[in-house]
Amino acid sequence: QLKLCSRQYNLYMKTVVSLQNNLISLADKTFPGANELFSSPERADGHQKWVDFVMTFWHCDCICRVSEKAFTERYQKWCKRKGYHFSAEKALDLYASSCGHFTTLPKNDNTRLLITTAAQQLLAGKMTLAALRAEMTRLAQQLPEYDTVRTMYGVGETTAAQLMAEIGDVRRFERKQSLVAFAGIDPMPNQSGDKNVRSNKSSKRGSPYLRKTLFNIMGIYLKCSPQDEPVYQFLDHKRSEGKPFYVYMTAASNKFLRRYYAQVRDYLSTLDDLPPVDMDSTGLKTSD
Repeated sequence: QLKLCSRQYNLYMKTVVSLQNNLISLADKTFPGANELFSSPERADGHQKWVDFVMTFWHCDCICRVSEKAFTERYQKWCKRKGYHFSAEKALDLYASSCGHFTTLPKNDNTRLLITTAAQQLLAGKMTLAALRAEMTRLAQQLPEYDTVRTMYGVGETTAAQLMAEIGDVRRFERKQSLVAFAGIDPMPNQSGDKNVRSNKSSKRGSPYLRKTLFNIMGIYLKCSPQDEPVYQFLDHKRSEGKPFYVYMTAASNKFLRRYYAQVRDYLSTLDDLPPVDMDSTGLKTSD
């Protein structure tokens, strides 16, 4: 069930990204830069302030053709109705941002239909994603290794559920190399006779969903640059050697997955008396 929810989440995410790009493109014809007016994070239920705002104030003429006082009062009522924090300074900033634009779509019923429909579809998609995220978290929390996975750097509620959904029970993999091969980030064999190339492309034989999740986690490492994290130290070392982006990202994903295998299997071994997995300073099993 967790794996199915994760796959559905990835499917709807692609749709939501497409719908969001479509709304931004349409809004640029009626209210340029409307998607950049707010920095509020997305709510747990999927609502996003700029989407709700565009659904009501779908054309800049809806704002700039009334007085500042009239718009401020309307904006205050809108914030109260939608449950957002009201700020008089923000209202004045929105009013100033709506003035002086050259729009390519007129303020009429046809334009309103296009903008509001696009906003409604995007909101529906985001609410679906929010519901799937909540369900994925609920299912993942029922598994014993959830807390162990969450303690790993760069792993949030959603990525933890996605990792666990794609990997499943880590004990089904005999060695850490088996898990790396399952993800498809192991080097492709290239050997014939005396020829033995040591630097090869990834096999990509495994789950593309797992590879995507790993790359998302590596993106967190790149963004936050945690100097005390072994995975980031390894990634930064490969990058300092002049390795291409895909090479050092794949190498770091490989190391992260090995640490995942060791930590999760170690924890599960305390529950069912499996032999423990020793880790050396590099985060790999000393038995290998």
